[in-house]
Amino acid sequence: MNFNKYSIKRSPVDIETHEVFLDDLAHRKEAELGISEKKFEVRIKEKFIYAIFGLFFLAVFLLFTATFYLQVVQGDDLYILAENNKGKIAIIRPERGIVYDRNFTKLVINVPSYDFTCNKAKLSESTVSSQKEIQQISEILKKEFSEIEKLIKDTEAKNVLVAENLDQETILIISSRLNDLPSCQIEKNTVRNYVFGNIFSHVLGYNGRINKEELKSVVNYSFNDYIGKSGLEKFYETYLRGDPGKVVSEQNANGNKKGDTIISSPKDGDTLVLNIDANLQKKVYESLEKSIKNIGAHKGAAIALDPRNGSVLAIVSYPSYDDNIFTNGISQENLTSIQKNPYQPLFNRAVLAQYPIGSTIKPFLASAALQENLISPTKLINDPGYITVKNQYDPNIVYTFSGVKPHGLVDMKKAIAVSSNVYFYTVGGGYKDQQGLGPGRIKKYLDLYGFEQETGVDLPAEFSGFVPTPTWKKEVKKEPWWDGDTYNLSIGQSDLQVTPLQVAVAYSAIANGGKLYKPHIVQKIINSSQGDQRVVQEFQPEVSGNISIDPHNLEIIREGMRDGVQKNYGSSFMLNDLPVDVAGKTGTVETRRQGFYNTWSSSFAPYNNPEIVFVATIEDVQGLQSATLPVAYDVLQYFFTNNTNK
Repeated sequence: MNFNKYSIKRSPVDIETHEVFLDDLAHRKEAELGISEKKFEVRIKEKFIYAIFGLFFLAVFLLFTATFYLQVVQGDDLYILAENNKGKIAIIRPERGIVYDRNFTKLVINVPSYDFTCNKAKLSESTVSSQKEIQQISEILKKEFSEIEKLIKDTEAKNVLVAENLDQETILIISSRLNDLPSCQIEKNTVRNYVFGNIFSHVLGYNGRINKEELKSVVNYSFNDYIGKSGLEKFYETYLRGDPGKVVSEQNANGNKKGDTIISSPKDGDTLVLNIDANLQKKVYESLEKSIKNIGAHKGAAIALDPRNGSVLAIVSYPSYDDNIFTNGISQENLTSIQKNPYQPLFNRAVLAQYPIGSTIKPFLASAALQENLISPTKLINDPGYITVKNQYDPNIVYTFSGVKPHGLVDMKKAIAVSSNVYFYTVGGGYKDQQGLGPGRIKKYLDLYGFEQETGVDLPAEFSGFVPTPTWKKEVKKEPWWDGDTYNLSIGQSDLQVTPLQVAVAYSAIANGGKLYKPHIVQKIINSSQGDQRVVQEFQPEVSGNISIDPHNLEIIREGMRDGVQKNYGSSFMLNDLPVDVAGKTGTVETRRQGFYNTWSSSFAPYNNPEIVFVATIEDVQGLQSATLPVAYDVLQYFFTNNTNK
């Protein structure tokens, strides 16, 4: 198709500038002379053209001058007026959820608090009135003028948190002078009060003022909101926080409030109900603290689990701290003091400490040796208190691996009861005619018990554990694996690293017949906003693994632990006069300090139908002494006397 015929042909005649004005003048001449369709080409005078252009450039110049004045000279003032004149959407903070123990004893409550905030835009003006306002603020709060000024300058939010958790006297003073402080206001807030302080601090954690980085990663939080920083406060932040409401605050250009319009109402946070009994938690804490102080030590941890379902009945790390000091605004001096404390009170040893576990490992190795058919449980092995091993390259070099003392002939159950090192050197690394598990099978079975995986407890962080291997030693330490490494691993020494919680979970599997339960601190979450106590979520027992060990073999291990309590030669004999039958195993670990040990005690009761597994450890105990057994005795005595878990 030929489209050229549709094209528009233009005249090559140029149009002069003055011809733009010709049509109107021609029409007027035609009207005067009574003619039409005539064209009078009347040339516009050149001066007239220049005058028009002059007026045009003058108008443009005036327009740009006015724009510059409004944007640059008066820009800040007009911005403030615009900000003040528009409706602002603010967050209505919900009431944070409460935390109860299993018997509905309150562990955390909300306490009214008041903050003093100011509008940054207004106070950033370099005017006499704003400077006077800052001066009055500094006088009321007894702070330096420069300090207030710097705070305003450094704050990126629109509102500046000048002071928090005001005392009653300061509130009255500010309230009486609010008319002189138009840029500022008192805001109602709430802070957490942790009823039991140190006793629950590592469980509950604490919440504090949200920081800049946290504010970037969350929604519906304001610059002076609180957020969970550690413990359950952090892990269950989404539930405890609730849903904030929204309100539009309308102001006029002078910043005077015209009124508020609520867009949505806040929904209070959910309630947590724990598996922990507050009185049992207190007993564990006090017993552990007492024993630690009696022997001159400083650090330890203790855990009580229900082996039937994985419920955490108590969990304590020592030393502890009072979480209330954070919610009320901790001073830099106090924070530095806590952080530099050599005993690390903020560190949760129950789930983060990396320990060798000493003889506590022996029941696990015994079950592995039985499962692998390496040894009969009735075979007797002589324990003279040591074994000697010749160097494979030079027979004149002889290595000695010692026990605490000679035990004579021992079978498997007695070896567990008396904690014979020689017996477990033999079944772990092999000796003379007895084949041992070796490092590969030791790792295999320790992994079955969960020693290299996180337990899944509902806390923000935990250590996953570590079992050393020949490959690891070669790659990391650049050294070969020796028989001595296997012997040391067989009694829970060497580079083995496990948490107290992992030990408690593993012993629960021995107690209950082979199930690894995921430990859970929170029993259920309740929504109380409508007053009907609706259950949002209830945590059911969760099996994280099954120990593939014959029940008959596990029963032999259990009997050995029972003999450790009821036989007068047993290492846990102290627990024999409790009101229920108890099975137990102790452990002692050499440390880098000569003559100092980490001590362990692991036990479960009642023996035939276990309701509780209790594990305690104390660091840096001077000399060989039963530091943790008194803790176990006190806790089990209390538990069964007071029917804590009924």
